[in-house]
Amino acid sequence: MAGRLDGKVAIVTGGGAGIGRKFCVGLASEGARVVVADVGDVSGTLAEVDAARGTATGVRADVSDPADVARLVRHALDTCGRVDVLVNNAGIYPTRPIEQMSLEEWRKVMAVNLDGVFLCAKEVIPHMKRQGGGRIVNMSSTTFFMGVPNFCHYVASKGGVVGFTRGLAGEVGEFGITVNCIAPGLTKTDSVEASPVIRETWQMLVDAQAIHRKQVPDDLLGPLLFLASDDSAFVTGQTLCVDGGWTRH
Repeated sequence: MAGRLDGKVAIVTGGGAGIGRKFCVGLASEGARVVVADVGDVSGTLAEVDAARGTATGVRADVSDPADVARLVRHALDTCGRVDVLVNNAGIYPTRPIEQMSLEEWRKVMAVNLDGVFLCAKEVIPHMKRQGGGRIVNMSSTTFFMGVPNFCHYVASKGGVVGFTRGLAGEVGEFGITVNCIAPGLTKTDSVEASPVIRETWQMLVDAQAIHRKQVPDDLLGPLLFLASDDSAFVTGQTLCVDGGWTRH
């Protein structure tokens, strides 16, 4: 049975673990050749894609570094010949009250979470234009809509992603390129579970949701595949909140 992404090539940043790993395996299962990018080890993701009988290649890349981003996209083109889908998933989320937040930390969060989205999109768009289209899916966060305390640099960066998504969608739609955004709620990953601050507030968040359970990466895969495929060909500039109904308030 043909997959929705047969013959397509997808780049996933932050693909080495967590949500990004789930995205890589899911895209590959739908027939895409996946380029897994991460500052860390991507071997676990490559092994899972292989176990799912998919095709993937890995690149170590820091999305806040223009040279790394250029090398990442060149690797995709050299090994796969094209780029059809870009998933801007890489992100960091330190927790700190603003009085304790350094300018260095603020800039680092912006560099990874917002500059990285800009740099990756800027690098792939010329190739998508030449191909006659493409799909860009950016990852924001429902913290932007809810104003969660002690994450103001993270919340600001994710609000920037929503604004960037809207602006870019209007700029590239005539070239067959769609640009959309997914805003997850708090999602169960190893890095999230390692944070004592998050663990302390997790049940409160679950209780506030319409669906009273912890969100897991599988909850985000269906929305991603929709936005990455031709199923969403007439959808652009949108932000889809996937959070069990937390943002309904």
